[in-house]
Amino acid sequence: MTTPLAVGGDSAQVWRDRDAELLSPAYARYSDLVVERAEGAHLYTVDGRDVLDFGAGIGVVNLGHGHPDVVAAVHAQVDRLWHTSVTTLNTVAVHAADALVRIAPPGLDTVFLCNSGAEAVEGALKLVRKATGRTEIIAFRGAFHGRTYGAVTLTSSKSKYHAGIGPLLPGVHHVEYPYCLRRCPTDASGRCRVAAGEEIERLFDTTVAPRDVAAIVVEPVLGEGGYVVPPAEFLPTLRRICDEHGILLVCDEVQSGVGRTGRWFAAEHFGVAPDVMCVAKGFGNGMPIGAVVAPSAIMRAWHPGDHGTTFGGNPVACAAAAAVVAVMERDGVPQRAARLGDAVLQRLRSWRAWAPPLAEVRGLGLMIGLEFLHGDGTPAPDLVSDVRNRALDRDVLLLAAGTDENVIRLCPPLTIPEEELQRGLDVLEESLREAMA
Repeated sequence: MTTPLAVGGDSAQVWRDRDAELLSPAYARYSDLVVERAEGAHLYTVDGRDVLDFGAGIGVVNLGHGHPDVVAAVHAQVDRLWHTSVTTLNTVAVHAADALVRIAPPGLDTVFLCNSGAEAVEGALKLVRKATGRTEIIAFRGAFHGRTYGAVTLTSSKSKYHAGIGPLLPGVHHVEYPYCLRRCPTDASGRCRVAAGEEIERLFDTTVAPRDVAAIVVEPVLGEGGYVVPPAEFLPTLRRICDEHGILLVCDEVQSGVGRTGRWFAAEHFGVAPDVMCVAKGFGNGMPIGAVVAPSAIMRAWHPGDHGTTFGGNPVACAAAAAVVAVMERDGVPQRAARLGDAVLQRLRSWRAWAPPLAEVRGLGLMIGLEFLHGDGTPAPDLVSDVRNRALDRDVLLLAAGTDENVIRLCPPLTIPEEELQRGLDVLEESLREAMA
């Protein structure tokens, strides 16, 4: 029997050492900050630092850390009911599902509540195969859908996620995502062939018959793969292909959903409604909750016991989720994200005049990526790492993204005060100028 943990309360290095001793090395941390509390867009560490959080827990705390309405909802629910699992119904799960259906694209009226984005993707994979009676799945290079077995099979943002763990889920086929800065062939008119669906049509011609395909699974905005916004025709093209062949379109909105892009869900920017949608991250503002959302006609392919979860629909997490949606509706949070995002993009794009390695600034709402390339067109992860380190020295936490880690992604809380947002951008600018010098 071990003795209770005892470490120096304000010694960050002691906590780091104990973390290394007790926790799996599988966790890849973006910083070595040891955080003891957080509020709004601020992280407070055990050694007295106040760090501005431009990562929001990887796009999770869209309302900021410790939003008072969400905290109040959680506290109230903790005093009433924590858990019953599937031994009973609970009213809070109904409230959370109702809130999600209220903001979801038209037709998505039935919810399976779970615990995370990866679990939502796993559920969606089972659902589409069950609903269609088909086996094959199409996914995209550069995508990130999670690290459980089905989800990690779809994931192709980094080869390390597959290294040493095969065989993976059969029946999954990857095609190119329209990452036009670096990977898309264009025709004589400049049209993106990938966005026009040519890769999928070639797959149908050479590898898998469309009648065997259950679903196309796509991130409307590529997340871990580099915060890539596809051309406007891409999602409508997928919708057309799916409709022509009886394939289900699954949108993974785990990172891009719940107001992050200036709409409730990123697919709305492209005028497309998916058949199935995966939601998590910002839905609970830090409480562990995810969901699969689909029309009842599709969800009814599942019968009692076909799928399940011990903790999905947890009353405390559901109370947080219902409060998140209510606050966002009341305060117009997605609309604020759209307005702030437009201003941030305008400022960042002006930097290209003095920062040649800044190859592209892209994004929707407050889901923004800055991609850096060397003069010969090769990725510049070294510059990104330098900029991030310099910013952290100035107490601003930035995250990287992209297959080559050469993208700085900006995903601060959607409620961040404008003066704090500008201060963080000031630090980013100073850090970039220094790193280039």
